Amino acid sequence: MPSADDDFRPARWLRNHHVQSMLASTGWRRARLLRESAGLLSAARELLLECGAGVRLQCFISSPAHGRGATVVLLHGWEGSANSLYVLSLARQLFERGFEVVRLNLRDHGDTHHLNQELFHSCRLPEVVGAVAALQARCPGRALQLVGFSLGGNFMLRVAAQAGAAGLSLARVIAVSPVLEPVETLAALQGGMPGYEAYFVRKWLRSLRRKQECWPDCYDFAELARLRDLKTMTAELVRHHTEFPSLEDYLNGYAITGERLAKLEVPANILTSLDDPIIPASGLAGLAGPPALSVTVTRYGGHCGFFERLRGPTWLERRVLALLGADAPQRQVAPEQATVELTGSG
Repeated sequence: MPSADDDFRPARWLRNHHVQSMLASTGWRRARLLRESAGLLSAARELLLECGAGVRLQCFISSPAHGRGATVVLLHGWEGSANSLYVLSLARQLFERGFEVVRLNLRDHGDTHHLNQELFHSCRLPEVVGAVAALQARCPGRALQLVGFSLGGNFMLRVAAQAGAAGLSLARVIAVSPVLEPVETLAALQGGMPGYEAYFVRKWLRSLRRKQECWPDCYDFAELARLRDLKTMTAELVRHHTEFPSLEDYLNGYAITGERLAKLEVPANILTSLDDPIIPASGLAGLAGPPALSVTVTRYGGHCGFFERLRGPTWLERRVLALLGADAPQRQVAPEQATVELTGSG
């Protein structure tokens, strides 16, 4: 039985799910966020992580001058980057509270298309596990905390589900608006407001063109660029650049429903909303219910939004800071019983 918790109460004019979703990523607050993140960015140093099988992934590590607190690894969504606004906004607040912050880039995200010849796809979990393992090797004996957004949240939950087998020591994982059922997400992108599909197609094509520039002897996406249809483009890339026999097999390969999280032992929190226009909330019913997993579902919030007002920390950021123990960064978090919490139901 879901418990009621209405502590997320956005202003009435901010309750539209499209407004919430667009506020998370659009550039309206970029200048202010860059000013506020000056300390985080000036402290950042680039590190190329050896992730196994010759794969290298890029990250930026910001360690506070007054002593390194707990390490939090942040992972962006599809076609985002370590410099996405939602990543910077949370990273800055963590850094100011004494956390060491790692902003990780997935393969072919940010300016990393030159690092690895093969194309990114969402089933490349081993290299993300390898990146987390490489980061852990920097601080033996200390558990990492992972936070991911959208596809990044999906990746972080899958990493946590493999923590035992991979020898990872994780204190907590938080997934914000994670991709649940990729088949449903693709359908939502194609059948929802037209702007979403166009937005992702535009960003994906820009990324593919960068990949082609870096590896001109390996790729030619001219024909693909003419399709302008997310499902058809994905099917073409699956056929030509992955080992999956079909689009459906590929999409099911990174779903986190069914038994995918059944053996999860790392304390984990999913924060998502009923009105997410990209990640259908119906997928929540398909999640396994391990004791370590807690799911908080808000009535409003859109996709990675959760704005109560235009300025100041979002509800989401305050909730994440609390879950990570912002007042005591070194605190080890104990496992909790699996719950589903419905917030903002009024």
